[in-house]
Amino acid sequence: MDIKKKSGNSTAEEITRKFIIVCLLFAIIAIIISILDRNSISISRLYTELNIWCILITSLLFLFFETKETSELLLNDSFITSFDQHNALNLQKTKKKVYPKKENKPTEKSINRLSIPYIDEVFDEFEDDYLQNAPIQTIAILSYFATSLFEKNNVNDVLWDIVENCISHLHLEDCVIYMLDKEKEYLIQKAAFGNKNNGEKKIVSPIKIKMGDGIVGNVAKSQRYQRINDVSKNKAYIVDDETRMSELSVPICIEGNIIGVLDSEHSEKNFFTNDHVFLFHLIAKLTEKKLKQICGNNTSCNITNDNTYYKELEFLMKEAKLYRDPNLGLDSVAHKLKISSNYLSQLVNKLTGKNFADYINTFRVEDAKLKLRNTNFINYTIVGIALESGFNSKSTFYSSFKKVTGISPSVYRKTG
Repeated sequence: MDIKKKSGNSTAEEITRKFIIVCLLFAIIAIIISILDRNSISISRLYTELNIWCILITSLLFLFFETKETSELLLNDSFITSFDQHNALNLQKTKKKVYPKKENKPTEKSINRLSIPYIDEVFDEFEDDYLQNAPIQTIAILSYFATSLFEKNNVNDVLWDIVENCISHLHLEDCVIYMLDKEKEYLIQKAAFGNKNNGEKKIVSPIKIKMGDGIVGNVAKSQRYQRINDVSKNKAYIVDDETRMSELSVPICIEGNIIGVLDSEHSEKNFFTNDHVFLFHLIAKLTEKKLKQICGNNTSCNITNDNTYYKELEFLMKEAKLYRDPNLGLDSVAHKLKISSNYLSQLVNKLTGKNFADYINTFRVEDAKLKLRNTNFINYTIVGIALESGFNSKSTFYSSFKKVTGISPSVYRKTG
C-alpha cells in the first residue's frame, strides 16, 4: 500500500468517528425533546431519565474510543498485510508493546535464514551478512527456489524450473536461460518462460548468440552482470521475440568457467532494481550448485534428520499442534514452511517412511488416544473425539487408529 492510500484510510476513519458522534448528539436531543413532551412527567423522573441516558451514551463513547478491541481493530492482520514486510514487522512489535499477550501459546519458530539447502556452501561471507538482514520475502523466494531444485535430477528440468519460478515468484514478463555449446562459441536458449514458451517445455524459435555479441554475449564473455535501463540506448541489444525496454543479464559459472546466462527483459524502462540484481545473482549461484551436483553426482545435500525444515515441521506438529486443523494438506504446510510441496513430500517420506497423510494422521491418532482415556472427554462420542483431534472422516479415523494401535478406538477406550 502506498502512503496516499494509507492517509486516505486514516481520513475515512476520522469521518466515520465524527459521523457517529453527530448521530449520538442528535439522539440525545431527540431523547430530551421526547421526555419534555410528556406533560405528566415529574421533575425527579425527568432528572433520573436524563442521567440514565447520559451514562449510557458516555459509556458507548468510551467503548468506541478507548477500548483495547478498538485499538486492535486498527492493528489487525488485514491492516498489517497492507504494508510492506519491513513496516509490518515494526507494526507487530508496536502492537506487542501496547497490549502484550498473556496467553502462553506456543510460539512458531522461524527457519534460520542461512539454513536453506546449499546456502552455507554457495554464498560467501559478504553475502551471508546480507542475507542475515535480508527481507523475509527474499528469504522465502530463495527457500522456495532451493527446495524446488532439490528434486530435479537432470539439467533440463533444473533450467525449466528456474525460469518458471522466476516468472511466478519475481513477477517478470520474460525469463530465458542460455547455455554455452560444447565448442564454447555460442550461447543457445535452453529454457524460457514468456512469449518464447508455448505452454510446453519447448522454446518457440530459439536463437543462439555468439560469445561477445549482444548483451548476453558480453555478459558471458566478461562474466559480469549487466543491467540495461533503456535498451534503445544500447547498440549491443539484440531483439529476440519482441523489442523490450530494459534487460537484466547475469552469468552462470562453475568453478570460474562460464556455462550459461540468466536473462530477463521487460517492457518498462528502469524496471530492474538492485533487489532484482541481487536475487538473480543468488539464483544463478543456486543453479550453479545444482548443475554441479548433477554433473558430479554429488550427494552432499541428501536429506538427514537434522534438516532444518523437518525440525520446523516437527515443532508445528508437536508444539503448535497444527494437525488439529481438519483441512491441513501438503500444499498448505509447504506454504507455511516456504518450501515446495514435492520437497516436503520427499522430506517426510525419507525421514519417517510414511506418506504425508499417514504422517499427519499419526499425530491425530496419538491426540485421540489421550482424549479417549481422559476423564474430561468421558461424555464425548468417539466420533466427537476424532473431530477434536483433526480428523474429518469417521472411516479415516477408524482405519488410521487401527493402523497405528492394532485395535479399534472403542476397544482402546474400554481397556483404559
